[in-house]
Order: sequence, then C-alpha cells, then structure tokens
Amino acid sequence: MIRFDNVSKRYPGGKDALQAVNLHMEAGSMAFLTGHSGAGKSTLLKLIALLERTTRGQLFLDGENLSRAPKRRVPMVRRKIGMIFQNHRLLFDRTVFDNVALPLVIAGYRHQDIGRRVRAALDKVGLLGQERAFPITLSGGEQQRVGIARAVVNKPRLLLADEPTGNLDPDLSRDIMHLFEQFNQVGVTVLIASHDLDLISRMPYPRLRLEQGRLLNGDGAAAQ
Repeated sequence: MIRFDNVSKRYPGGKDALQAVNLHMEAGSMAFLTGHSGAGKSTLLKLIALLERTTRGQLFLDGENLSRAPKRRVPMVRRKIGMIFQNHRLLFDRTVFDNVALPLVIAGYRHQDIGRRVRAALDKVGLLGQERAFPITLSGGEQQRVGIARAVVNKPRLLLADEPTGNLDPDLSRDIMHLFEQFNQVGVTVLIASHDLDLISRMPYPRLRLEQGRLLNGDGAAAQ
C-alpha cells in the first residue's frame, strides 16, 4: 500500500526533514509513527498525502509512483486518503453535518448520496444525533470524532492521523484509538503519528521510529 524507497525531503534553507527513508506498509495493516518533535513525522504523512513533494527517492501509494504524479493526479490520489489532524481543522460556522459533508461536496457527489454517507460516518463515530450541532458546542473528543467522520466519509483505503490524541485526556485518547482499530478491522490501512508512547505501547501494532529525519527499526514489522 505504502512504499518509501530512499526518500528524502529537504525544505528551502537546507533543512533535511527526512533522510533516505525506506518503509513498507501492506494494505490493510496498521502502524504507529513515533519520534521527538521535529523528527519528521508530519512531513512523512504530508508526502503520502501529496501536501509536500519528495526531494529525492521514490514514494509509491497503491502501486502508483507519487514522486512522479502530475498535479492533475493529486485530487484523485487524495480520494484514497483520509487525513486527521490534532487541531481538528473544523469550520466553526458550519454544522457537524456540513463539516463531514465537505469532501463529498468537493468531489461532486449527489445530494442524496451525501446525506446517506454523512449519517453513516457520524454513526460510526457515535455522533449521529449531533449532525445539526455546531462544533463549538462539542467537547474536544467529540470535535476529534467529527474530524474522523470527515476523513472516512468518502470510504478511503488509507487513513493518516497526525497526533490525533495530542489534546485529549487518556480515556478519550483510548476511545479514539479504538475507533482507528475498528476501521483497520474492516480493511482500511492506518498510519498514526503519535508521541503518546504509554498509550501505543499497550496496542499490538508495529512502531516506526523517526530520529533526526531517519527511520529506525522499532519492533519492525512494518518497516523494511
């Protein structure tokens, strides 16, 4: 599903965010990406989502070489991906329904299909009764669930999460991680960047550790 072959990313000014990263994740797997602040976790996820481009090396998603993907391919590639952020990135002047519907509206889905998909996504994250609420009225954990519903509403094959529990207490963090497990159990590939070692050490998934932009073997199963 995901393969990095000697991928490096250098930002303007000469900062190497990633250096010669090799990584392989099979379709349907789940793994955690760990490392200190500034280790390159967010950059790695952004490369997969084509929010950034590789400087050197080859990056493949579902067999497609993203390093060579032209700009016109970017929207189609992103339809395979759901992205979850630490700060939710919700539109606070729109309802929960409208926030979750946004990717479908952009993709041009029919009105009837949008309603059905949005309600199914909200049901999966336990927020079906909140579709007319505004995000500002929700708790932090509920806001993160809205972000997850938005990420899965178009049924992506891959979920990328960047510190999704960074602002949540331990109980809510476990609930959010359980949601990711549920999506993985139905075949979605899941890669989560997290610094919460206490939480992820209790979960039976591989850990990939970044240090100064280099990927080190953690417990190994997802890295080659």
